[in-house]
Amino acid sequence: MKVYTKGGDKGSTSLIGGERVSKCDVRVEAYGTVDELTAFTALLADKLAGCDALAGSVAELRRIESQLMTVQALLAVGDGGEGKVAPLPAEAAQYLEQAIDAMQEHLPAITKFTIPGGDERISMCHVCRTVCRRAERAALRAAAQHKVDADVLIYLNRLSDYFYVLGRAVTVAVGAEEILWIP
Repeated sequence: MKVYTKGGDKGSTSLIGGERVSKCDVRVEAYGTVDELTAFTALLADKLAGCDALAGSVAELRRIESQLMTVQALLAVGDGGEGKVAPLPAEAAQYLEQAIDAMQEHLPAITKFTIPGGDERISMCHVCRTVCRRAERAALRAAAQHKVDADVLIYLNRLSDYFYVLGRAVTVAVGAEEILWIP
């Protein structure tokens, strides 16, 4: 199979089901932003892979990458594509909540916002968090015009929380100092 089809040379693309839409369509923007998040998640997992204390987080991130591929596919469903993509498991958001709770058990309480930084791996967690927030906003814009599974929206919302807490956990694991925002 060739990578290029030339079908998009004039600014359109096909959704799952065959519907042709502009590459500026809100659904294309949404699944494209989730694609970007998937790539950043992979980069984060690669950067954390060398730290034994974060082996569990790397495994979680690999699972998240797979779930993000499902999210992309669900956002790419157009007319005639209903039922062609397996839904995101309802427990996907619950899994993130459990991971967040488990990490928070080992973190000091804070009452201020944290500022990204202190180590490249911490900063990558915050890049993933902010791209996830952008993906969530894009998915919400798509949901305002098209059918988007509510579990997708819940998952993206919870995932940005996961990346925030992961950034704090990485701070502890690598022995960095947490930078608090003090206005």
